Amino acid sequence: MRIGYARVSTDEQSLDLQLDALKKAGCKRVFTDRASAVKGDRTGLADAVSHLRSGDVLVVWKLDRLGRTVKGLVEFVSDLQERGVQFRSLTDGIDTTTPAGRFFFHLMASLAQMERELLAERTRAGLDAARRRGRVGGRRRRMTPGKVESARKLLGGGMPPRDVARNLGVSVPTLYRWVPASSR
Repeated sequence: MRIGYARVSTDEQSLDLQLDALKKAGCKRVFTDRASAVKGDRTGLADAVSHLRSGDVLVVWKLDRLGRTVKGLVEFVSDLQERGVQFRSLTDGIDTTTPAGRFFFHLMASLAQMERELLAERTRAGLDAARRRGRVGGRRRRMTPGKVESARKLLGGGMPPRDVARNLGVSVPTLYRWVPASSR
């Protein structure tokens, strides 16, 4: 029997493309997850594996739906093969029922890991370049230098902190974080 597994990383992403391909490939049951491949808690994958029996085939739309590291993918597929279960990746053309398919699996797993590492490396380089140009990540700060100065003046004039925070459009804890009592 063919059992399918589909995964997306976020709730905003759709499983439809993967589900259609898995049904077209003849999967009798399909299990899904909405979780990052990096996180270990993927109940859909655990359910799919628990339903696999000797002679079954686990089918995924793409190799990276299972994991990101060569070691993890190789161990996972090796565990399946020890149980008599084969593996098939539709878009990568991997089918471990043949020696060529097993070779191609190892090759594609290595490429998937390299792609992930290159992406992380480019992201780090981009963030470092932005920091060197003075850009700071994250959302914009609610307390600008002008608001901090206004808060000091208003608090120094005797206005209650709750009123100052409301006038500046921030919470009282935010006000205290930027204008501690010791600096008034």
